[in-house]
Amino acid sequence: MAGVSSKIAFSKSCLLLTSSKGKSPAARKVAVSHSVSASLTAGGGIPSDGSTQDGGRRQQVQQGAARRMPVAQKAVADVQMSSQLDSIVTEEFNFEAYMRAKAIAVNQALDAAVPLQYPERIHEAMRYSLLAGGKRVRPCLCIAACELVGGSQETAMAAACATEMIHTMSLIHDDLPCMDNDDFRRGKPTNHKVYGEDVAVLAGDAMLSFAFEHVARATPSSVPPERIVRVIADLGKAVGSEGLVAGQIVDLDSENDPTVGVERLEYIHRHKTAALLEVAVVAGAVLGGAREEQVARLRKYAQFIGLGFQVVDDILDVTKSTEELGKTAGKDLAQDKATYPKLLGLEQSKQLAADLIRQAKEQLSDFDQRKAAPLLGLADFIAYRQN
Repeated sequence: MAGVSSKIAFSKSCLLLTSSKGKSPAARKVAVSHSVSASLTAGGGIPSDGSTQDGGRRQQVQQGAARRMPVAQKAVADVQMSSQLDSIVTEEFNFEAYMRAKAIAVNQALDAAVPLQYPERIHEAMRYSLLAGGKRVRPCLCIAACELVGGSQETAMAAACATEMIHTMSLIHDDLPCMDNDDFRRGKPTNHKVYGEDVAVLAGDAMLSFAFEHVARATPSSVPPERIVRVIADLGKAVGSEGLVAGQIVDLDSENDPTVGVERLEYIHRHKTAALLEVAVVAGAVLGGAREEQVARLRKYAQFIGLGFQVVDDILDVTKSTEELGKTAGKDLAQDKATYPKLLGLEQSKQLAADLIRQAKEQLSDFDQRKAAPLLGLADFIAYRQN
């Protein structure tokens, strides 16, 4: 095992979150097994700070251990020592690799779920926006929550794809001239700019309805039906007049209204943005068989990161360019919308975002921190993203 020290020095660069240099200053260390670390430290193999010098140091560890036991056990000792050292490496959590792997799996599932078939025009429009890229935050949240409570990626994949379908629908409709009237999304012309407003409306409608069908049909039969029904109901609420639509209508009514304050702004974003992030996390937890107290904690986690996501979005809208964002920068300011930087100022908005992410992480304190690493990483990713 070459370069063990570079592999286990997780605190230096494990998360690889986005910043001006491509890495987040919030890189975080996930604790390794205490019993393994303690036993190696006691034997002189690895200092208490978890570092080693190089491959030669590993050889010293093995030789020191071997001298303290009969020759007949040396071969066994070599295997055990290698296993212990390897276990430390596998205990690491690489957030970038995790997100990349999950995004690939989600993209493959989305591609298979919405094939190009007759009538080609509508399916082409659906696929244009659905497969246009994006961070896949909602599907990753869904899968990570499911895995946290003992479920699997397969168990959550249908619901994960459904959250992305619903999110994509909301983007298609939000970009329409009658709504936010935007020309770019994810660095490409918006759906109505390519296919026309009529097809864009239908593509969004088709995506929304298919999301529910996909959960019902594609969730593994091993998942209890009552869990699937609960997820479908939660998805419906999250996107309807008590969720996304509620946030959207209040947002439209608040344009050019100088009386809009922080309380109404929070209502808008808790419904328009946070609701779908919340249902992604809760759906994964429910499908994975979480206890109700676990669902409650994960719901709070999602509510905090959901609002934090929008605060960061508002900050990016006034600090980044159209090229950096992949969508038109400064739209909120041009439309005289209430935003957190407008109401609180830029610095206070940044502090609010940091506070929300901190509170989100606190909700995960009672979970196995190794299993919670993806959700902890996603919280940091939301805080430090650049688009």
